[in-house]
Amino acid sequence: MSFPAGPIWLVGCGNMAGAMLRRWLAEGLDPAQVTVITRSGTRAPEGVRSLTALPIDETPAILMLGFKPQQLNDIAPTLAHLNPAILLSILAGVEEQTLAAQIPAGAVVRLMPNLPVAIGQGVTALYTRSPDSAVRDAAEALARPLGLAPWVDDEARFDAVTALAGCGPAFVFRFIDAMAQAGIGLGLAPELAQQLALATVDGAGAMAITADAAPSVLADRVASPGGSTREGLNVLDMNDALKRLMADTLKASERRNREMAQAARG
Repeated sequence: MSFPAGPIWLVGCGNMAGAMLRRWLAEGLDPAQVTVITRSGTRAPEGVRSLTALPIDETPAILMLGFKPQQLNDIAPTLAHLNPAILLSILAGVEEQTLAAQIPAGAVVRLMPNLPVAIGQGVTALYTRSPDSAVRDAAEALARPLGLAPWVDDEARFDAVTALAGCGPAFVFRFIDAMAQAGIGLGLAPELAQQLALATVDGAGAMAITADAAPSVLADRVASPGGSTREGLNVLDMNDALKRLMADTLKASERRNREMAQAARG
């Protein structure tokens, strides 16, 4: 794996940014190339420089924002003098124009990773207005080791991508827990119910990825007429109960992203 050359700074290194960094290092990124700057001085991975303040008289080639979106207006003024070649942002809901206005850079690239990037099976959506192929290549070089790395052409759709893929793992975790709890309600031991729910979702997801049909078709293939699977699907399908629930769930997440974008613009 060929990573971009030059210093890479991470301002903020929470759960998501930390997961990304650990994956990059596991895939061969030189830790000496990386600087992590956090207010708390949280310990960075071995070999990575960890600071509580910006280095003096240094400029990164790539600057990644890994803090909470609500902190942008407080932190951005401290970064405005850096002018990196590429500014990467994983701040949900914060638009490229807002980032560019507060932190000058050669190019701005928005990334929206989800938590499975930690094991290289995540989704990291990318967006930039820059037509520079070198910028896009550098962003892809960092995104591809994390899993699927699709480009989003319309930034207006980025909040929807965030709701589906960025927030999605939490919704899947809730579904797994709900399946396990339902199994417990039928008399299964808690450990067995969780084991079965996890393996079922893992296997079904792997099958869906390689299948020659859409998940909706696969569901019907599993369900024999008059059988137990069909009876369960009838509950999920009644009045589009599951589809309506997921639609409301993603709409709530998308709405919150828009609210955070408005706050950042404010």
